[in-house]
Amino acid sequence: MDGKVMSQMPKLLITGASGFTGQHACNHFINAGFDVTAVSRKSFRNGQFQTELCDLTNKENVGKLIKKVKPDYLLHLAGQNHVGQSWIDPVSSLEVNAMSTLYLIEALRQENPACKVVIVGSALQFDPQNITTLTHPYSLSKTLQVLIAQSWGVLYNMNVVIAKPSNLIGPGISNGVCSIFAKKIVDMEENKAEKVLEVSNMHAKRDFVDVRDAVSAYEILLTQGKFGEIYDIASGNSRSLGEVITGFKALTTIDFEIESKVKGQEEGMVEISPEEILKLGWKPVRSLKTSLEDILYYYRKNKP
Repeated sequence: MDGKVMSQMPKLLITGASGFTGQHACNHFINAGFDVTAVSRKSFRNGQFQTELCDLTNKENVGKLIKKVKPDYLLHLAGQNHVGQSWIDPVSSLEVNAMSTLYLIEALRQENPACKVVIVGSALQFDPQNITTLTHPYSLSKTLQVLIAQSWGVLYNMNVVIAKPSNLIGPGISNGVCSIFAKKIVDMEENKAEKVLEVSNMHAKRDFVDVRDAVSAYEILLTQGKFGEIYDIASGNSRSLGEVITGFKALTTIDFEIESKVKGQEEGMVEISPEEILKLGWKPVRSLKTSLEDILYYYRKNKP
């Protein structure tokens, strides 16, 4: 009986499963009733779902993976997501972000072209019709990733949907600014760091959305997302880094100074609107305060 039930569960392949978003995604989709196969380049264990090791930049390995799993759904989260690293090694960023996507959807085309695919792009994509909007190799790699995925959707009639998330925050290991602030504050609380928080620009604004809310959006896109569409995943509210720091200050008993490298200067932010995903019934449910509380709690409980 259990085997029969399991066979009826939709098979979902999640790439980048050991990463910040990937770990939340695996837990979410297990609870949502999917038969999850978690893919990562590095070894990790979890008794709740199957795990597969795969270097997604290796075409042959990707082909074997897809042939083995034959997923009904693919959530492609894996990638190189650091702008600074893309300047150091642009070719690797292109291989990881663009070519791995091509290998995955081409393998799916050959094994199971009916698979519903959600490719997670980036709010930092540029407009390919205006090359002057290109600012770094990371943007190029993510834009090419999306163009490849959309092209396979058009050329081979594959069911590909694009998610374009804003700044994801929440508990877990992340290189995002909120996690950087939280780690420093926890070090201050334990007298391991000088009570000074450095910020590049207090006035810089970002749209922050909790990673757990973003994963809920990905589920909606897997089940309801329209072929070929791009969906912005965002809170719809921009917050300055100064507001974020004020939020953290309210959650700790220590007092610390703020050192801003840029003073009194507004910084432009990427335009992103969740209008289309809201039409499908999604909305973020976690406040910025809740996210910041959970980030601090995580680093207080998971000290290096």
